[in-house]
Amino acid sequence: MTKELLRIEGLNAWYGESHVLHGVDMTVNEGEVVSLLGRNGAGRTTTMRAIVGLTGTRQGSIRINGEEAIKLPPHKIARLGVGYCPEERGIFASLSAEENLMLPPVIGPGGMDVDEIYTMFPNLKERASSPGTRLSGGEQQMLAVARILRTGARLLLLDEISEGLAPVIVQKLAEMILTLKAKGYTIVLVEQNFRFAAPLADRFYVMEHGRIVRQFEQSELADNMAMLQEFLGV
Repeated sequence: MTKELLRIEGLNAWYGESHVLHGVDMTVNEGEVVSLLGRNGAGRTTTMRAIVGLTGTRQGSIRINGEEAIKLPPHKIARLGVGYCPEERGIFASLSAEENLMLPPVIGPGGMDVDEIYTMFPNLKERASSPGTRLSGGEQQMLAVARILRTGARLLLLDEISEGLAPVIVQKLAEMILTLKAKGYTIVLVEQNFRFAAPLADRFYVMEHGRIVRQFEQSELADNMAMLQEFLGV
């Protein structure tokens, strides 16, 4: 029996006067990898930010593990087991890699300990004492993901984690997502890199102008390539 971990219904969101999301509906089941596809400006990042309470006004319903979160502040949403990895990564330059890793509080049981994280990301163990700014782009991205794994979050919102990285690092991130899925994590991916997201996701939602315009399963991917070409230019 699949368990619904995230249900969004009729989600509208604003930045100031700018109405960005227009009635978004989507569901994510426990243990799934779901990819949000769309051109820049389609509303994918705003959807992620709205889930964790980082937009302005929000209306509609966001249920996380059955609990309504639309009125909750970000720190309470995090405690429902949600980890958000934004595109800008948010690595603190004045702290070492390990200090960055240890910074967020533990919000729930089942978070990875430092040894588990270093097993998954051996580069971070080697660079544990290096300042945040001395890490490569790939190492910073691994650190940004590792930081939320330590907190106990089980629903991971990953925004453009492959952007600007060398193919060998992108491959490592793909392996990381498959490992996390095998461990029972639930992942929502926003990705411009369709070739990265395509083999990883169980289901896809396509966004345009702040709305979900298509949804389909991994098994239907080949049948939807013409539509994706139209919407994404892939």
